[in-house]
Amino acid sequence: MSDDGHIRLGMEDGIATVTLNRPPLNVLDMSLMAEFNALLETVVSDEGVAAIVIRAEGKAFSAGVDVADHTADKVGEMILLFHDIFRKLASTDALTIAAVHGAALGGGCELACFCDIVLASDRAKFGQPEVQLAVFPPVAASVLPGQVGIKKAIELNVLGRTIDAGEAHRIGMVNAVYAREEFESSVDAYLGEIRKLSRPVVRLAKRATCLVSREQVLEHLERAEALYLGELMELADAHEGIAAFVERRPAVWQHA
Repeated sequence: MSDDGHIRLGMEDGIATVTLNRPPLNVLDMSLMAEFNALLETVVSDEGVAAIVIRAEGKAFSAGVDVADHTADKVGEMILLFHDIFRKLASTDALTIAAVHGAALGGGCELACFCDIVLASDRAKFGQPEVQLAVFPPVAASVLPGQVGIKKAIELNVLGRTIDAGEAHRIGMVNAVYAREEFESSVDAYLGEIRKLSRPVVRLAKRATCLVSREQVLEHLERAEALYLGELMELADAHEGIAAFVERRPAVWQHA
């Protein structure tokens, strides 16, 4: 566990459970990202782990990255720190599983949809609202086209749509949806099926399945990251959108 209690790690029968513990919304600030990266260093290198489950306390899975960390003096460090989480997740042969019981928005949605498997409560919702602040989500831009098709990915990433768990399941973003009253027991039953399998075989089967797709996603992420830092951050509107949100006022776009 981190000193501040923002992340908990449990290990049982070859399954590592990472719990975001910054309720109620589990906003991802740079301090939490640093804790997450440090924890993953250990977990992804453990060849005895068959699955890494990401869960959360509070009413939301995660409302995303702290908007205050998008300011000009922080955004470069924030993006690199945030994306290091995904590069570590991509490096493991263990299954990565997101258990989403509430809202997964912005960076929280990216964290969920980057996982190999997404299990959702029927009260969960998913969305990439970054465009409303005049920025875009590089991780979602890298993974959603392959998961839901380019047209739905554009609706989510470019138009900033938020969808419920049922639609997320229908379009292939979510593997299963469970009634909220049965969510925890249903996730545990799903994990129970994984525990019955040979851990090294699970890892090899995951590696074989993802050999090409993970390489493509990481290449896409590198290019999307460069676009974000090299071109988006040169736009006045990107800085205006963040400032307006922090100052709780309407944004005034220059369209430049």
